[in-house]
Amino acid sequence: MLLFTPGPTPVPESVRLAMAEPTLHHRTPEFEAIFKETRELLFELFATDEVVMLASTGTGAMEAAVTNLCQDTLLNINSGKFGERFGKIAQAHGLSNIEIKHEWDTPVTVEEVVGTLAANPSVDAIAVQVSESAGGLRHPVEEIAKAVKEIRPDVMIIADGITAVGVERIDVSHIDCLIAGSQKALMLPPGLAILGLSHAAVEKTGAGKGYYFNLASEIKKQRQNTTAYTAATTLVIGLGAVLRQIKAEGGFGKLYCDTARRAKATRFALEALGLHSYPQTPARSMTTIDDVNASEIRDLLKTDFGVNVAGGQDHLKGKIFRINQMGLIAPYEMVWVVNAVELALAKLGRRDFDGTASRVFNKEFFKSTLNPSSNKEEK
Repeated sequence: MLLFTPGPTPVPESVRLAMAEPTLHHRTPEFEAIFKETRELLFELFATDEVVMLASTGTGAMEAAVTNLCQDTLLNINSGKFGERFGKIAQAHGLSNIEIKHEWDTPVTVEEVVGTLAANPSVDAIAVQVSESAGGLRHPVEEIAKAVKEIRPDVMIIADGITAVGVERIDVSHIDCLIAGSQKALMLPPGLAILGLSHAAVEKTGAGKGYYFNLASEIKKQRQNTTAYTAATTLVIGLGAVLRQIKAEGGFGKLYCDTARRAKATRFALEALGLHSYPQTPARSMTTIDDVNASEIRDLLKTDFGVNVAGGQDHLKGKIFRINQMGLIAPYEMVWVVNAVELALAKLGRRDFDGTASRVFNKEFFKSTLNPSSNKEEK
């Protein structure tokens, strides 16, 4: 079975083997050396002033960001379940909450955020998804952060990059907190979250808030290559192995280029079959298709062709399917997936199979090149 859900993603064999080594105690020089190397690789990946690893899912990192960086009012962008979650976290901790809400295919605009901020001076933190995985949407996070900092440099910008870190190069110049999760582009089992922080965010944490998710406590300990509480030793070892493998296979720039090419080629291949891409601004992390036969297509992919893709949630359940583009994916696997979609459509009597999907994918994937130092495609 090919796992093509946008998290969890397949764990590479070399990484599974690294995590199968005998368990290390987390308070030993041996593990501290591994932690130090992994932390240094994370600085390279995030390009932020500080990084913190938490034994938690991504939601724990979202909670840590809100509780440590927001003291009064959180403005969250809700274009899906995960943008909505930021607001629920704020409310659970007794913080005031203002929300900009859109349909799950619609990105927020810079003007909306700036206008809402101007009308609500109590806002001291903004939370937004880089990639809203509920619908596969990309928000203009970098532009929002820049515009906000020009008028309110004190406002903390919290960016959920759980399905964006390791997918594309993110400009963190005006972002105070960038969140990642282990089971997405980092190709690990669930259970490890990472936050990249700006100097301003580190200062804002002060003595930190809460107990387990107290970022000040973690920053102090992790600068000493240990953790405040029990480290997720196996996952940290796996993370180091993943990051070393990415570097050995061409580096982060090549990973971003390959992901962008794969995402574009897959979308073009499926659109050539008459399918419709759901989000107005697609994220590179996944290809999302809305279709009257979404459930049937998804079922056929799994039962007849050995491909497991994700469906929709809430009001989109049965109306969309989502195909992962994150991580190290061989082109032949992606060709199998788009071929399987074309075969599923043939089984449903929608169109005859003629190999269109694979031809379009190969044409688009192999004609495109990207500059590894940027996100811009070169023709």
